[in-house]
Amino acid sequence: MSDLPIPILIVVAIVVLYLINSIKILRDYERAVIFRLGRALPTPKGPGIILVFRPLDQMVRISLRQEVLEVPPQDVITRDNVTLKVNAVVTLYVVDPNSAAIKVANYVYQTSQFAQTTLRSVLGEVELDELLSHRDKLNLRIQTIIDQRTEPFGVKVISVEVKQVDLPEQMLRAMAKQAEAEREKRSKIIHAEGEFNAAQKLVDAAALLATQPITLQLRYLQTLTEIGVEKNTTIIFPLPVELLALLNKVGDAAKPAVEQT
Repeated sequence: MSDLPIPILIVVAIVVLYLINSIKILRDYERAVIFRLGRALPTPKGPGIILVFRPLDQMVRISLRQEVLEVPPQDVITRDNVTLKVNAVVTLYVVDPNSAAIKVANYVYQTSQFAQTTLRSVLGEVELDELLSHRDKLNLRIQTIIDQRTEPFGVKVISVEVKQVDLPEQMLRAMAKQAEAEREKRSKIIHAEGEFNAAQKLVDAAALLATQPITLQLRYLQTLTEIGVEKNTTIIFPLPVELLALLNKVGDAAKPAVEQT
């Protein structure tokens, strides 16, 4: 080696350095789209060790890992004219590195713009109650629309989640009043059902006592016994309403006789 002329040694050293510089190592989740003389190779390279011969080759690294994209808050007017601020989270990954490198300048930015417009258009077609109660169905619909638009440049959208819905203060107060009224209505219905059941049981008990009049006297004696257990000196004597009516009739009949005397 030492017998070789110096110019040849310089050339050999340059070639060795060039080859060493051409070695690229790609991680398991990376793929390299190689542009050779401006034309993309049919299949991406990697993972592992690859050779990139500059300046003939140019390499674009594409990650195959899932990426989470946060959609900034969007002003949405629902179908029932309620103004909201809604943001979402989009999960995506690249399925075709060549298309992601060739057909779009920045697939993350492109997907973000699609997500913003789709979020406004889809949520603008539903009412507030549907947005709050059927969020899973709306998430699936938004995800399907965005995935169809990103499919041409090799990006798969696997999920869209509406993260937060900011309601106006007036709407929050109205919803609180509605919830309070709904609970009050349910409370009154439950109370009325309890009163109805209690009245029905009293009617059944009265019908049963009417078949055997002696049971009313036994019930009265039992009540006196319960009062005596409590060491109470007060005695309660039930006076039938019919007896009061009879006394009133007797009093009314006695009034003319008294007046004549």
